[in-house]
Amino acid sequence: MPDTIYLRPIALTDSLQSENGEAIRLAGGLACANRFALIRRTNGRVVERQRLSSGQIPAAIAALPAPLADQAAQQWANLRKSHAPLALGQRTIRLDHPQVMGILNVTPDSFSDGGRHTGTADAAPIHAATMLEAGAAIIDVGGESTRPGAAPVWEGDEIKRVIPAIERLAAMGAAISIDTRRIGVMEAALAAGAHVLNDVSAFRHDPRGLEFAARTQAPIVLMHAPGAPDGAAAENLHEGAGYADPVLDVFDWLAARRDQAIAAGIAADRILLDPGIGFGKSMADNLALMNALPLFHALGCPLLVGASRKRLIGALSNEAPAHRRLGGSVMLAVKMMQAGVQIIRVHDVPETVQAMHVWRGLADAALTDFAQILD
Repeated sequence: MPDTIYLRPIALTDSLQSENGEAIRLAGGLACANRFALIRRTNGRVVERQRLSSGQIPAAIAALPAPLADQAAQQWANLRKSHAPLALGQRTIRLDHPQVMGILNVTPDSFSDGGRHTGTADAAPIHAATMLEAGAAIIDVGGESTRPGAAPVWEGDEIKRVIPAIERLAAMGAAISIDTRRIGVMEAALAAGAHVLNDVSAFRHDPRGLEFAARTQAPIVLMHAPGAPDGAAAENLHEGAGYADPVLDVFDWLAARRDQAIAAGIAADRILLDPGIGFGKSMADNLALMNALPLFHALGCPLLVGASRKRLIGALSNEAPAHRRLGGSVMLAVKMMQAGVQIIRVHDVPETVQAMHVWRGLADAALTDFAQILD
């Protein structure tokens, strides 16, 4: 296994001004970093770790051997890279500040709200409209539960669940994501008005997945899950984990899958990456990934992260059931905002959007604090 290099932001700051310009804006957003770890691995084992300021990065990269220097230089460029907005139907989703994606489960067995939006024909559209009015930029529609132990869903049943909701959302002019592993469902969803393909198997469930995605020219989400994707049960996505380092292993996995997608003909600016919080990961793994989210900007793609109501929160809060995990969900969403995550996938849209507005106010105020002092 060749040596690998990682450029991880390890200290965030309120603004560039607070560090006299000795900082960077992560992915062109509002989150800023001023200290970094340059990490080197050999055969999967960390053998070197340097702590550097932004001004020290160029010299440290130049001192690396050629292959590693090229990797590090690309990661340094990616950390500072601004991402173009997503054009999704009638909506343009800017990626220079956080956006909220609302979850619409039309499944009877979702871990968080199973059956709640499937009782009547209007239940799902009404909930979706409420999320849009509350400030959701995108609605993510899912017709199959991917919780551990979930029963498999026949493709035809999945289509029957999601298409009516997508058609109603399209009529509202919403930006729509389809959360599915199946090409047939993706195809039907796009025809009904969906814009984004969000696949928890990273298009591994069907060997034709990346080829199909390339033909559609739709933005795609590649999510990390350690398990084999080709079994009928969602449980397979949670199996087979065994990390030497959960953060760096997930980073490498996403980098490889990103490169495979590009090789299949998918434009790099149509790829979003998701570290897969809760999929085949222990509580310690999930916490490590949440703390390391700024690193994933070094992959050069916008980030989409979902931790809303997940088991991690219950484990840290006296085993609170899924419907009583609002506080923990908002806390994790704010953590994502601070890390510069572009799209935050949540169940509780009004509360998360409110937190985002307050966070945005603090971030905007920080841009002028030091300027006023200098004046």
